[in-house]
Amino acid sequence: MAVNNQAITDKYAIFNGDCIEGMMELPSDSVHLSIYSPPFGGLYTYSSNERDLSNCVDYAEFMTMYGFVIKELHRITMPGRISLVHCTDIPKSNSGTDALIDFPGAIVSAHEAAGWNYCGRRYIFKEPLAVRLRTMQKNLAHASLVADSVDCGIASADILLTFRKRGENPVPVGHPVGMLEYAGEREVPHELHQYRGWTGNQIENRYSHWIWRNYASSCWDDIRLHRVLPYKAARDKDDEKHVHPLQLDVIERGVQLYSNPGETVLTPFMGVGSEVYMPVMLGRRGIGFELKQSYYNQAVKNVELAAKNIKCDSDNLELIFDTEDAA
Repeated sequence: MAVNNQAITDKYAIFNGDCIEGMMELPSDSVHLSIYSPPFGGLYTYSSNERDLSNCVDYAEFMTMYGFVIKELHRITMPGRISLVHCTDIPKSNSGTDALIDFPGAIVSAHEAAGWNYCGRRYIFKEPLAVRLRTMQKNLAHASLVADSVDCGIASADILLTFRKRGENPVPVGHPVGMLEYAGEREVPHELHQYRGWTGNQIENRYSHWIWRNYASSCWDDIRLHRVLPYKAARDKDDEKHVHPLQLDVIERGVQLYSNPGETVLTPFMGVGSEVYMPVMLGRRGIGFELKQSYYNQAVKNVELAAKNIKCDSDNLELIFDTEDAA
């Protein structure tokens, strides 16, 4: 595999290179879980690299090229195991007032064509005013309601799609004493803490049952949208638009639910390293591929912190990097 740079330890392997070439070198049935957010069908352009899926000439070409990623992920994933894809509906124009493309639906169809089973989706709530202020989406302005409410838009939720490779899972993902941690804004009720790590009959494990009911819901409405890894330093001056990395709560839930400690979690679109950082923090091994040099450089810093077991706190991490950069 031709790579510009790489960082490999006993806890992670991350590469500044093409994900398809990289995955082709991995053994079949060797990855236990994948979680990632693909380029949103050409909504943003991330780099000038001709291998970058965001540089496809149109949406149809993007879906064709993305199909190769889906196919290769299918080959390297262990039978019966999961791939999680973070996505959303995308506008057909930049005005925010035009029709939407059902990008999640297209992703489902592409996965089914590649041999995956579609297992459902979870919606990640976005507060409409916050979306309006971040994107300046015209049809989310209150003025649209006042003038003509048929022009009012929707603050589209993010969506986490779940796919399972067909076949029997040879290594169960067990939770013998239930869930031990909750990733989200809500707090586990105080009276349930006595059941944390319950070793008796798991029907009685009210702590884990509370977490499970939240995780099994199709609407994740308490994801901490601000809980992300540092990313500002990764933005190039010619970047088309600033894009947030995937929230760590989403990744943490996926890793908790669908992998065992010590197993391998892979992301083909690593960005600043979120989908490697969190698995490593949770005792898994991470593999990530990223084409964009500035994103990869930031991912190296972020993932090194995970290897040192430094917990994520966005403000504190920014201070860490500011200090290092100034030194």
